[in-house]
Amino acid sequence: MNSINAEMVFRSTHTLLSELVDGPAPGQGTWILDRDPSAGLAGTLDSLTAAQASRHIIPGESSIVGHANHLLFSLTLMNRWAAGENPFEGADWQGSWKTQTVDDVQWEDLWRKLREQGHAWLKALDTARDWDEEDFTGALASIAHLAYHLGAMRNMLDTAKQTPKF
Repeated sequence: MNSINAEMVFRSTHTLLSELVDGPAPGQGTWILDRDPSAGLAGTLDSLTAAQASRHIIPGESSIVGHANHLLFSLTLMNRWAAGENPFEGADWQGSWKTQTVDDVQWEDLWRKLREQGHAWLKALDTARDWDEEDFTGALASIAHLAYHLGAMRNMLDTAKQTPKF
């Protein structure tokens, strides 16, 4: 039976999360995303105006803003957990979807905070700590969660950038 080195596991986890947050590293292969430098969360959201990100591509479904705000909420919880809190009890997951439209200033603020929380979570994963199975499963789940919502946002990207037809 092969053994897995914990340091290797955390380097791999960091690599995947970094690719999702910042996009593919120049000149490197990718594990999840296209090689397009704008394929990560950073490039995806940087390419949109507030109006584009606020568009409801599918009536009754979330906008890109909604997905971004939900990701900000979840990454903030992960960072609070990494700082020693228990932020999950009573966390308002439904409320994290409330914001669906933003103006230019709000979009810039949302995106800035999302980038900060993504980088803080990357740093938290690099910080020495005692991990148990539940903790590490949560960390892995956060990567899958981010990948899911990034994929949902990227699926809306082309339509969001089109000029609305009235």
